[in-house]
Amino acid sequence: MEKDFYLQDPCGASSLPFWKTNSITIPDDMLILREDDPRLQLACQIYVDTKYFKLIHRLRDTHPPCLPDGFRFIRPSEKDLSRHIASCYDAERASEDELFAYGQHPTYSPDLWLAILNETTGEIIASGIAEQDATIREGVLEWIQVSPAYRRRGWGRIIVYELLWRLTDQADFVTVSGKVNERTAPRALYERCGFGEAVIWHVLKKR
Repeated sequence: MEKDFYLQDPCGASSLPFWKTNSITIPDDMLILREDDPRLQLACQIYVDTKYFKLIHRLRDTHPPCLPDGFRFIRPSEKDLSRHIASCYDAERASEDELFAYGQHPTYSPDLWLAILNETTGEIIASGIAEQDATIREGVLEWIQVSPAYRRRGWGRIIVYELLWRLTDQADFVTVSGKVNERTAPRALYERCGFGEAVIWHVLKKR
């Protein structure tokens, strides 16, 4: 995909970040169609459909969040992050090897691996990853999660705001994607954090 085409509409041009769009080969048994694609109705009769949103943040008026006493930001290891992801989802998992592979991406930055540590209990209560594509100055949020016991208390917003703040000097915009029907309602979190311009994408796999 051409850089200029993607930059005109990052959410509508591709369901993936720019660097992944140009790096990943879509399997033969999969289609990825935008909500307004005229092929969608017929494709849904043949394929299993999973809907995803893609949102963008233009990095205007970003500011660093304040952590309450007794909590601090840390750089989680692959092991710690894998365990925290597993504790936050019913089915989603990311192995240590999969997370190690993130470190091999051209968009990897160690400063964009983030977790919040409860200093009293020694547990990670929220975590997230961001990547940064220097070729087009796109930031990408990945694996944003909050431990079940700490949800609905603003910890997700703190992780997102901190990652946006860290990306401010490295990116012109930040994109994020997620499942439309995810039980934890990630889209609502991102929209509260200033993301918008939503586009719905359908990831279709053959039955």
